[in-house]
Amino acid sequence: MLALSLTVAACSTDALEPSERISSVRPAAQARPERVARDPVEATGSPEAMQAQASPIPAEGVDIDGMVTAGAGVGGVVGLAEEQSRDIHAGSSGYPYQTASAGPVLVDGIGTNSVHVLSVPSEGGAMAAPGGGVPAAASGVDPDLPPLTPERMEMEGRRKAQFLEQESRVMIERRDRRREERAREEQVAFLPRAAHPADAVSEPDFSGRMPASEVACRQRLKKLGVSFTDVPRISNGPSCGIDYPIQLSGLSGSIAVKPAVKLNCEVTEAFALWVKNELAPSARYRYLSGIGTIKPLGGYSCRTMNSRRGAAMSEHAHGNAIDVGKFVLKNGKAIDVRKPGFFAFREKGLLKAVRQDSCKYFNTVLGPGSDPFHKDHFHFDLRERKSGYRHCD
Repeated sequence: MLALSLTVAACSTDALEPSERISSVRPAAQARPERVARDPVEATGSPEAMQAQASPIPAEGVDIDGMVTAGAGVGGVVGLAEEQSRDIHAGSSGYPYQTASAGPVLVDGIGTNSVHVLSVPSEGGAMAAPGGGVPAAASGVDPDLPPLTPERMEMEGRRKAQFLEQESRVMIERRDRRREERAREEQVAFLPRAAHPADAVSEPDFSGRMPASEVACRQRLKKLGVSFTDVPRISNGPSCGIDYPIQLSGLSGSIAVKPAVKLNCEVTEAFALWVKNELAPSARYRYLSGIGTIKPLGGYSCRTMNSRRGAAMSEHAHGNAIDVGKFVLKNGKAIDVRKPGFFAFREKGLLKAVRQDSCKYFNTVLGPGSDPFHKDHFHFDLRERKSGYRHCD
C-alpha cells in the first residue's frame, strides 16, 4: 500500500512540473510579485512617501490646459472665429475677396458660415474696400444692399442738390431776420430815454425827433391863432410828466391866458376850439363884449384826483386838464365861476352854456354843483374811457 502511494505521487509531480528541457518559460511561481510587508512604514520608510505612493493625483495638481494643448498641438485650442480670422488674414481660406494682408481686416459674420470681408488695409495704411476704392462705411453704401443703378444715383444727386439749396435758402432767411431784429433793437436803443425821476425838468430834443402827431398838433394851433411856446420836457417819475409840453399864453381874438399854464398839445387844441367856437360867441351874445382874459387856476400838477391820498392820479399829472376860475370881458367885467346870485340871469346863462357846450370838446366837465372840490372853478380834461363815456356835470 505504501509503495502504491509513492508511485502515484511521483507520477503527479512529473505531470504538474515539467522539466526545463520541455519549456524555457519561467515558472509562474517566479513571476509572482514579492511579498508585501505587513508594516507600511517598513515598506516605504516615511508617511509622506506612503501617501504619495497611495494617491494617483500628483502633488502639484492636474494641468487640464496643458493636457488639452498637448493634445491639440503647439498652437493650442483654436476656436472657429479665431480660425476664420487667421485664414482671412493669411489669404488661404477661400472666402470671397480674399487677399493676404499683414494689417487688420474688417470682416463680418465671423463665427458663422457666411463670413465676408468688409475692407482691408491699403498700401498707405487706410482701409479700402475688397475690390479697391472707398470702403462701404466711408462711402455711406451698405454692402448688404444691391448697388444703385445710374438712374437711381442721378436721382439721388438731384434730391441732395435740392436739399442743399433749400437749406441754404432757410439759412439766408434766418440771417435776414436776425439782421432786421438787430436793426430794430438799435433803433429802440437810440430813442430818447426818460430822465431820472430826481430831475424835475430836463431839456427835450425837438431837432427833428418830435413825433409827427405833435408836429401836426402845433401846426393846427398856429392856424387857430394860439400863442404858445415849447418848454423842456417835464418828468416827475413814472406817474407824472409831459413828454412834449407847451406853455399856453393866449388864444385867438386877442384873448390872454393869465397866468400861463403848461399843458399837452391835445388839451390845448380842444380848449382853443371851445373858446373860439362857443365861449366867445356866448359872451358877445349876452354882454355885447368879447372875452378879454381867461384866468386859469391850474394846468400841469403832479397830484392825485382832488389831491386825496390813495386816489388815482389826476389828468393834471399829464397836463391833460385845465381849470378855469374866472372870465374877464373886454369891457372889464369879471365873471366869477362861483355860483352867481339869484338875480344874475346873464351870468347864469353864460355859465350854463359853458357846461353844455364844453362837453362837445372835452370828455370830462366838472364845476360848481358837481362836488365840493369844484365849487369855485370849471375842470376840463380829455380823459379816455374804454366805454367812450363823457362825464358832463
